[in-house]
Amino acid sequence: MTSRSLLRLALAGALASGAVLLATLPANASKAPKTVPVRLLALNDFHGNLEPPTGSAGRIVDEHGQTVEVGGAAYIATHMKALSDRNTIAVAQGDLIGATPLISAAYHDEPSIEFLDKLGLKVAAVGNHEFDEGYAELRRIMDGGCHPVDGCSPAGKWKGAKFDYVGANVLFKNPNEKTDALAAFGGSNSRQVKQLLADWGVPALPPVSIKVMNGVPIGFIGLVTQTTPNIVTTEGIKDLKFVDEVKAANVASKLLKLLGVKAQVVLMHEGDQVASGQSPDACSAVPGAGNRIATEVDAEIDLILSGHSHQAYLCEVKDPAGNDRVYSQGGSNGRVITQVDLKVNVKTKDIDRASVVADNHVVTRTVAADPAISKFVGFWQDEVSSVANKAVGTISSDITNAAAPSGESPLGNFIADAQLAATKTGGNAQIALMNPGGVRAALTHAGSPAKEGDGVVTYGEAFTVQPFNNLMQVVTLTGAQLKTVLEQQFTGGPNSQAFTKILQPSANFTYTYSRGAAWGSKISDMKIDGVPVTDAQTIRVAANNFLVGGGDAFLAFKDGTDLWSGPLDIDAFVDHLGKNNPIAPPATNRITVVD
Repeated sequence: MTSRSLLRLALAGALASGAVLLATLPANASKAPKTVPVRLLALNDFHGNLEPPTGSAGRIVDEHGQTVEVGGAAYIATHMKALSDRNTIAVAQGDLIGATPLISAAYHDEPSIEFLDKLGLKVAAVGNHEFDEGYAELRRIMDGGCHPVDGCSPAGKWKGAKFDYVGANVLFKNPNEKTDALAAFGGSNSRQVKQLLADWGVPALPPVSIKVMNGVPIGFIGLVTQTTPNIVTTEGIKDLKFVDEVKAANVASKLLKLLGVKAQVVLMHEGDQVASGQSPDACSAVPGAGNRIATEVDAEIDLILSGHSHQAYLCEVKDPAGNDRVYSQGGSNGRVITQVDLKVNVKTKDIDRASVVADNHVVTRTVAADPAISKFVGFWQDEVSSVANKAVGTISSDITNAAAPSGESPLGNFIADAQLAATKTGGNAQIALMNPGGVRAALTHAGSPAKEGDGVVTYGEAFTVQPFNNLMQVVTLTGAQLKTVLEQQFTGGPNSQAFTKILQPSANFTYTYSRGAAWGSKISDMKIDGVPVTDAQTIRVAANNFLVGGGDAFLAFKDGTDLWSGPLDIDAFVDHLGKNNPIAPPATNRITVVD
């Protein structure tokens, strides 16, 4: 698809259609009621959990302080139907796909998007995981067509998402044919609209979506965390830039206002952390990146629905004009549906802020599963079962991804060992490092409903742990460069992350870090096979292509030379599982921590 047609789809399709929707407003406003009701039902960070998620991913503390089992597509559908009325618009805040279980990932997440279409989703912000397979694949998911390598799924040719994906802060780095793209706008405000966008840049995705409910237009602005380039593979987004969320939201707000849309909602894939064990209806968010955006975006914006941090909270924050507006999030994995009821003034076409009432509904499994969605999920379970239920190894007890005081986890260490084993031949790897965020679940000893038996690890369970299909790579770093990589685990230095992320080391690599030392002096006593590492020596370091490309802000990896690429990380993991049975949880003693 050419840049011209892409931009016309992204801009003219979203905005010009919005202008047409405005024509559905009542011709005689005096005969209309003063306000009309609108209900928003929101999901965030679904991550393809068509089946009920297991372990902590499928539990949440409810409004009564009880920990309950939640989630699963068939239960989401039942709750959505119960909460929906004729005034409802279903929306989402990103990470609907990516980092998904095998039932969805095996078919490039088409099953998850089809489920969301069946659910009646109308508009969603993109999340960082929507870019896991790159921008071109996201456009295929949006627009249709079979996968360029794997072809069509068992369901046939992919027709594209029926809902709108929006991302106002995702722009092309070097846009071509800007004038032609912007010339697609028509209407009395076209000059102002074109000037606004010309001063800003050319969006790679529709920045807004406009939906009409009860005769009034509601504008939805999509935002994704500006840190996306640090947490997805670089190659897939090389032509994109992710600009400041507040600036992008303010431009999109002005754009909506030029089109006569004053009722404005931000769908934001960024959020804050909370203290554990809080009610999903509590305002428990600790102000951070999400709060900054929620308080700083233009006062024209009426409410902020967030995601990304996988937390559940309901808050009110002050906008720049000092007025209250809702700022909420609904957990992750389909555990919570956020309901927002509001009224729009027919004369002003704006939301009456005093009318806004929000509630986080826990998606319990005590209701009847939706039969149509159960049948839909069953179809994909059957399709993937021969692969998912294949035994690939055995474990002697649970191997968790919970961090020890050093930052290591038993499963993270095991994966690092697997990656070293897979890259010694061909890549000549000497050590391996694994990013903790890529260890997505624990391995549990108890058998699953697939009846594989206690201690048996299936391919589906292994894939849930390592779902990204990253490529294993090896680069040469000097001892000094390796030390810099390890320093970049901690907040405080240049290109530092927002919080500490301890890389999981292979068993033959040990070192010490100091909690109290200044950034740049935290790492000491690095050893490979018990031999001290010097600054000048060269070391072959294995990691996945996400890390090697500078992911998670480990930019020193990009200084590596003599790049070698090997197997997929999931294949390395499965191979190691098969060759080392039964596997006991590795010790978390590779990193020494001092004050």
